[in-house]
Amino acid sequence: MRFEEILVLLSAITGLICVMHFLYSRKQGLAGKVVKQNWIIDYSKSFFPVLLIVLALRSFLFEPFRIPTGSMKPTLVEGDFILVNKFTYGFRLPILGTTLIPVSKPKVGDIIVFRHPDGKDLIKRVVAVPGDHIRYVDKQLYINNKLVPTERVGETSDRGIKTEESKEHLANLVHRIYIYPQRIISYYPYQDIVVPEKSYFVMGDNRDNSEDSRFWGFVRDRDLLGKAFATWMSWDSEKPDVRWNRIGKSIYEYSS
Repeated sequence: MRFEEILVLLSAITGLICVMHFLYSRKQGLAGKVVKQNWIIDYSKSFFPVLLIVLALRSFLFEPFRIPTGSMKPTLVEGDFILVNKFTYGFRLPILGTTLIPVSKPKVGDIIVFRHPDGKDLIKRVVAVPGDHIRYVDKQLYINNKLVPTERVGETSDRGIKTEESKEHLANLVHRIYIYPQRIISYYPYQDIVVPEKSYFVMGDNRDNSEDSRFWGFVRDRDLLGKAFATWMSWDSEKPDVRWNRIGKSIYEYSS
C-alpha cells in the first residue's frame, strides 16, 4: 500500500471516529463536559487534524520525491530529493487522480512525476503532447517530422560505461542527455505515432538507460502527480556525503 493511500485511510478512520464521538456526545448531552474518554477517541482527536493537514499539503501543494535510479541523468542523479508542484496541472483527488479544478496541462520539456500502472511513482520528461507525431529512430528524436536539435558535448562515463553527452533543445528548454553508442535496445517501433488525447509521451534524459514510453506506452492524464521543479537535497550514498552544490538547484534551463 502506498503512503498516500495509508494517509487517506488513517485520515478517514480518525475523522469518522471524531464525528461519531461528537454526535454521540450531543445525543447524550455530554457536549462541553469533561468526560474521561477511550484512548482510541483521544488519539483520533489528536491525530486527525495533523493527518488532514499533511494530506492536504501532499495532495494539493507540494510533495518531496526521491530519485531512485539514473534514468534522468545527467539532469537528476540517484539520491536527489526534489520538490513536486502538485497544483501545476490542477487540483486532483488523492488516489483517484480526478481533476477538481483544472489549472494547466503538461508542456513539452516538463519533468513530471506520475503513477505507473504497476503502482510505482516515476519521473520522466515530456517529449510529446496530445496530437503530436513522434518518431525515435537511430537514437534520434523527431517531433512532428522535425528532428529535435542536439549539440554534442563530449564523452563521459556513467558507472563505468562509455557515454556520449549532448545538449538537446526541446521547445524553449535546453537540457543534457546521455547516449550509449554501443548499446542496442529493443522497444516498440515508434516510427510515426500520434499521441492520443489526455496522454503524454515521456522519456528519460539517460536515453539508453531508461524504461519509458518507448517500452510501456503513454502516460495518462489521470496518472499525473505533479511537475518537478527544484532539488532541495542530494545525498551521495557511495561516499556517503551531501552533494551541497545540488541543493536548491532548479532542474530547468531555458534557451535564449
